[in-house]
Amino acid sequence: MDNQRPVFKDPNDLSGQVAVISGSTSGIGLALARAVAARGCDVVLNGLGDPSEIERTRAELEASCGVRVRYHAANMLKGDEVADMVAYAKHQLGRLDILVNNAGIQHVEAVEKFPSDQWEKIIAINLSSTFYATRAAIPIMKAQGRGRIVNIASVHGLVASPFKSAYVAAKHGVVGFTKTVALELAQDNITCNAICPGFVETPLVAAQVADLARTRGTSKEKVLSEVILESQPTKRFVNTDELTGAFLYLVSDLGASTTGISMPIDGGWTAR
Repeated sequence: MDNQRPVFKDPNDLSGQVAVISGSTSGIGLALARAVAARGCDVVLNGLGDPSEIERTRAELEASCGVRVRYHAANMLKGDEVADMVAYAKHQLGRLDILVNNAGIQHVEAVEKFPSDQWEKIIAINLSSTFYATRAAIPIMKAQGRGRIVNIASVHGLVASPFKSAYVAAKHGVVGFTKTVALELAQDNITCNAICPGFVETPLVAAQVADLARTRGTSKEKVLSEVILESQPTKRFVNTDELTGAFLYLVSDLGASTTGISMPIDGGWTAR
């Protein structure tokens, strides 16, 4: 047996690599895009927003980091467009090293009142798009002999909360899917892991606060203190820098033996 220790590349050097990050025009996805671009990684952005603002973000990231940044407008409801986004990265930038499945939506409602169309959209965007992107990425990564897949799940992939049936179901699905992909690719030098954040101050969470206030018939301030942050023992939002630290470890050479995990970054929520 070969006992030679592997030589690790500097984990802060991602030069020459290419990342695709869904849902990266704002929030967590944009923070992760900035993190890899700052370390020399070319990036394909994806997500919703005003086209002129997206172009400003793309151009600013490209200029400030000295990397190539592209944008693909794949609709996460459509599997063929998700797969095309992955193919676009290979065609435009020459390879694909890091896939981040981050896109997600939320709808808050009791199960008996939950709209069917919202259920279908949440499952499609939060879970099925992860499948379609991963399926498209695997052959590219196998041909390169290396790859990193990171799924942004949620603490709700590990525990449940009321009024979030579709989101909880989808995120539990992402956690299970992560484990299966990790096992299938364990000998291909491709890792697949999930990060499970608690509440992070993002546009998605801001919308949840408003929805929960409506559903519970209370104020946004009470929802924030008594519902949103009640479960996090730190009593504060997780910040994107804290997520970025874990993410950079997972995509680096140092994370080569870490696969199939679902890492909670939740202020102690799941320690209860």
